[in-house]
Amino acid sequence: MTIDPTSERIASVIVAGFNKHYSLFRECSSGAKQRFEEMRWIDGQQAIKDRIQFYADRVNETTAQLCDEFNADGLAEDIWQQTKLSYIGFLSDHRQPELAETFFNSVCCRILHRTYFHNDYIFVRPAVATEYIESKPPAYRCYYPTQHNVSDFIQQIFLDFSWALEFEDIDRDVDFILRTFMQHLGRLPKQEANFQIQVLGSAFYRNKAAYVIGKVINGGTEHPFAVPILHVPSGKIYIDTIILDAWRISLLFSLSRAYFMVDMEVPSAYVQFLRTIMTNKPHSELYTMLGLGKQGKTTFYRDLVYHLHHSADQFIVAPGIRGLVMMVFTLPSYPYVFKIIRDVFGSSKEVDHETVRRKYQLVKQVDRVGRMADTLEFSHVALPRKRFSQELINALYESAPSLIEEDGESLVIKHVYIERRMQPLNLFLEEMMKAGQDDQIEHAVVEYGNAIRELAIANIFPGDMLWKNFGITRYGRVVFYDYDEIEYMTDCRFRRIPPPPDFDAEMAGKSWYSASRNDVFPEEFTTFLLTSEKIRAAFMRHHKDILSAGFWQATQADIRQGVVKDFFPYSESLRFCNSFS
Repeated sequence: MTIDPTSERIASVIVAGFNKHYSLFRECSSGAKQRFEEMRWIDGQQAIKDRIQFYADRVNETTAQLCDEFNADGLAEDIWQQTKLSYIGFLSDHRQPELAETFFNSVCCRILHRTYFHNDYIFVRPAVATEYIESKPPAYRCYYPTQHNVSDFIQQIFLDFSWALEFEDIDRDVDFILRTFMQHLGRLPKQEANFQIQVLGSAFYRNKAAYVIGKVINGGTEHPFAVPILHVPSGKIYIDTIILDAWRISLLFSLSRAYFMVDMEVPSAYVQFLRTIMTNKPHSELYTMLGLGKQGKTTFYRDLVYHLHHSADQFIVAPGIRGLVMMVFTLPSYPYVFKIIRDVFGSSKEVDHETVRRKYQLVKQVDRVGRMADTLEFSHVALPRKRFSQELINALYESAPSLIEEDGESLVIKHVYIERRMQPLNLFLEEMMKAGQDDQIEHAVVEYGNAIRELAIANIFPGDMLWKNFGITRYGRVVFYDYDEIEYMTDCRFRRIPPPPDFDAEMAGKSWYSASRNDVFPEEFTTFLLTSEKIRAAFMRHHKDILSAGFWQATQADIRQGVVKDFFPYSESLRFCNSFS
């Protein structure tokens, strides 16, 4: 088939737009190494924000160029079909073909009507395999120690990252690693012929840590590991611990945390390697946590379509207290919830649609410290109407008719946020109280308070702190997921309630003090949070200071002074300073 020259030129413009995007993405990600070495934590946080915008900027640039040069929105259908074929030719030796396909989709979806969103025009299914793309240098390094020189090889693993900093005491840290590995296994197994250590070539940078990720292979057994590298006050670096459980490593990649900065020539190779460690972690979440959010969305949507083909249950209204701003539904067989913004909010809400969208975007740009659920944001999602329960369809038309459109056998949702499903904290506490599980109530209340503290330290005030706005994960961690009232801590004014001027004012049905929009009175939290005596007792044992303005004001002062606190996405008990002190 002869490719029309116009189609080939359009394809070349799109691939050039993608290449520019990924070049800037890599430049930003590779800069994390120097920021880590120079302890430029604020710059690192800004780089995360900046990098998120790169993709949209390049898509906008490329779309504008196509419209200017080719009047792209008026081209014939066969031109777009040939453009896709020509584009595939550009990807034959590409190092990021799956990302480039997604970029093509993003550009085309800006120009074409959704009736063209099928495999003739865009990449509904991937066209280029990613399994055996070669990277230079390879995505991971291999080490082949013997029983007599294991320590030397482990030390070399860390030296090969060539940080421009000295280790405080690498011999000590390697000894801690070996001792921890022995404790984990119970005994040192016999080395098989293929004994080796594989380590991903780029460190994973986030917050104030660099993570070395790899696995030990011995015969038919693989032992994954993740090693965080931190700074001592003098500026030298040290190994904080080694994480050896796959589920603990999976928590490092939780969507409730900030994205990693990783320098990858072939991102699919990194995802494939990580999948051998975290076999239950979807490709979509791994791409997202590597900072490749659009690829995460593409992969998620393909997984959802695949799941719908292999299931029969219906979308239903999500259980729990109905929100005043968001309407939530779920598919019981799929571990996610779908959230849409209501057309009309409850009378107590003082936000509009645009404000809610800004709040959700803010969550992507801040350090979520493991306490806020990340969301996938989609527009014009077509789902089979027959898979919606009638109760849900009624609720959608009642809550957000402007966001719903019926198109043949599809129900099109014009704007939706998708999150990992969690059990609402209020429902969990109700269950535990009925079951008399006092230890679980105590744990949940402690976790709830810790979530509020850690969000505050990360410059986030939740706003609406009701129990129903928090969820509890399968690992017992409490996570916040209702964002329509969040604010930066530094934008709030935390005040003590002034004493009443007289007895009549104190006994009156209305407050005797005035408050502006961003005024917060922590003493008032007691009224709506601590209605259960059992919950109140647990909260007062562990988090009484959260009810005072002093805690919040002191936290604000640290933020304004540029203090970046340490957050450990693993148990403090695992740290070498606690294990071998």
